[in-house]
Amino acid sequence: MTVIAWILIVALFAVGLAGAIFPVLPGVLAIYAAFFVYGFMIRFSDFGFWFWLIQTTIVIVVFVADYAISAWGVKKFGGTRASVIGSTIGIILGPFVIPAFGLLLGPFLGAAIGEFIVVKDWNAAFKAGIGALVGFFSSTAAKIVLQLVMIIVFIIAVIW
Repeated sequence: MTVIAWILIVALFAVGLAGAIFPVLPGVLAIYAAFFVYGFMIRFSDFGFWFWLIQTTIVIVVFVADYAISAWGVKKFGGTRASVIGSTIGIILGPFVIPAFGLLLGPFLGAAIGEFIVVKDWNAAFKAGIGALVGFFSSTAAKIVLQLVMIIVFIIAVIW
């Protein structure tokens, strides 16, 4: 049973980290779910108050930072609310509409189209698209770092 638990935990960690890049995967919630798999299949006693406080705080920070950093990238390059919304739509739909390159083109095109609809300036739309890419990459980097911290805290809790 322990071997199966660890296989599930590692798989959830992998899905979680992949979710930092691919928005259709559960991301941070998969990592959080791994803690419950460990608890139910091995033992909860390794996790104390501080473990749950730290992990839950990181989950909340990841959710807030994911949107805030992406929006910051668009705004930093002069984008409006329409380009932020377009970028978000592009991140979600891009991989489905353009399978090979949708993860990068989706936020760029979404932000550029959203910006162009409002501002009617291709130059501003292009800048908003670049900002969406900067925000996407920054958000992805932040999510990966925070999720790795979650995994490290888990390992420390289990070892100690």
